[in-house]
Amino acid sequence: MSEDFPRKLYGRRKGPKLSAHKADLRLTLLPQHALNIVPGAGPGTYFTTPVTEIWLEIGFGAGEHMLALARQNSAIGLIGAEPYESGVAKLLTHMADDPPPNLKIHEGDARAILTALPDHSIAKVFVLFPDPWPKTRHHKRRFIQSEMLTQFARVLKPGGEFRFASDDAGYLAWTLERALAHPDFVWSAKSPVDFTVRPAHWPPTRYEAKALHGPPIYLSFQRRDKIVP
Repeated sequence: MSEDFPRKLYGRRKGPKLSAHKADLRLTLLPQHALNIVPGAGPGTYFTTPVTEIWLEIGFGAGEHMLALARQNSAIGLIGAEPYESGVAKLLTHMADDPPPNLKIHEGDARAILTALPDHSIAKVFVLFPDPWPKTRHHKRRFIQSEMLTQFARVLKPGGEFRFASDDAGYLAWTLERALAHPDFVWSAKSPVDFTVRPAHWPPTRYEAKALHGPPIYLSFQRRDKIVP
């Protein structure tokens, strides 16, 4: 499936040369878990074992969060998108000894998945510690845009969840402003502890551990139950 989108939302796709072990995993293990995108197909059909619902992680980095969720929730289908080759390779090394059957990997732009998904077909979307693109002229490259939230609302089931986390205050304010203004999402926080402390059911990531720009903040938005045609 073509990934020729008008605007690039990520940086480089390749880093240092992979080790022989990682290169071998890309040849042997990745094909077993690679997502074969079929426009309009129900995402449950991507899995060889039955799943009750589908969760999507966009920009999974080294995959710690997604892999932990897959292992903790065997009845859930996890789909992850990551354009950076080294990140995918790191995930493969983490899962090599016990690859979960309920995990699918797309080494590329997440928009290809979103475009192909049917309406109201997934239960959760995760965007955790994305590149903040801090320079004003680069803000258009941030993954979270008003039109992207509309796409999330289209693919999420009523009552579904969009989770966002970052240590960049500018990107957090940007996301919160757009999500609060969007008619299809409700911020679920009731008190500061709901967004300043990582919930127990959110597995940590290595980017979170670095927290280069400030304390991490965790935002959760619910897709409104009412769907307007």
